[in-house]
Amino acid sequence: MCDAETLSSAGEAGALRRIFPRLPESRATLLGPGDDAAVLAASDGRFVVTTDMMIHGPDFRLAWSSPYDLGWKAAATNLSDVAAMGATPTALVVALALPSDTPVTALEEIADGLRDACEALAPGCGVVGGDLSVSPTMTFAVTAFGDLEGRPLVTRSGARPGDVVAVSGALGAAAAGLRLLFSEGVDEAGEPDAARASAVADRTLAQRRPSPPIADGALAAAAGATAMLDLSDGLARDAARVAQASGVSIDFDSATLGEDVALALAGGEDHSLFATFPPGAPLPGGFRRVGTVVEPAGSEVLLDGAPHDVEGWDPYEGWAGGLG
Repeated sequence: MCDAETLSSAGEAGALRRIFPRLPESRATLLGPGDDAAVLAASDGRFVVTTDMMIHGPDFRLAWSSPYDLGWKAAATNLSDVAAMGATPTALVVALALPSDTPVTALEEIADGLRDACEALAPGCGVVGGDLSVSPTMTFAVTAFGDLEGRPLVTRSGARPGDVVAVSGALGAAAAGLRLLFSEGVDEAGEPDAARASAVADRTLAQRRPSPPIADGALAAAAGATAMLDLSDGLARDAARVAQASGVSIDFDSATLGEDVALALAGGEDHSLFATFPPGAPLPGGFRRVGTVVEPAGSEVLLDGAPHDVEGWDPYEGWAGGLG
């Protein structure tokens, strides 16, 4: 019998459930798929490794982002996953597939963006290798490595009822920038337009060049964070992942989420850090309280005690592929 389920109908989570049992396991794995990064055993200790892709269309538009922007964002999105495990980023491996008519200067600008993001967000982290290939669709694949430096590993599964829910970094700023680009950065036909995008460039920087608080990941681990992850797909959707992994519910306090609560909960790509801490523990770095971990309440995410929809970004749901 033919299996009619598609990636669109399964969604990201459903697709992962289908493929995880089929994937080969490494004998070096200490923590495998399911968190922001994997952890492998090595002869001289542990290291954290993660990978992420950016593809023209679903992840960025060349009319809106410069090559420098893309290099910066490719680094930032991976550095934040390493930080979410409580590790300090140490190295990136970068693979790029670009159209054959791409100017070499554009490749240089990508390299500059990678360099400057590492220097600004994770000093001491560098690009140690990678690959170049050709493709009609510009594609980035970055693998990031991190050092736990003797700190405890922080996963998604350690949140307990009574813990404080906290966030370090922006909420909804990247989504607000993307909303602006889709409303003002398009031509009369609704297509991405570079000239119009440049007019709102200063108000879309959080979307094009996110600046996650990388150092706060290590600070959170040292402060006893019980769970943590990178906010890439929206506060509500990512909080639901912690809730599911930990067997709890997350109750957000709307008064702490800013003026646009809906955007703070559903907007993705800020790459801020979400963490839970034991009651009474001082919050380190830029972390601020936004809610509480509670006993399972029939919904993974609550807002002021009431069930809230799990909204956010899913690459297999709702993307208008024709606009790529």
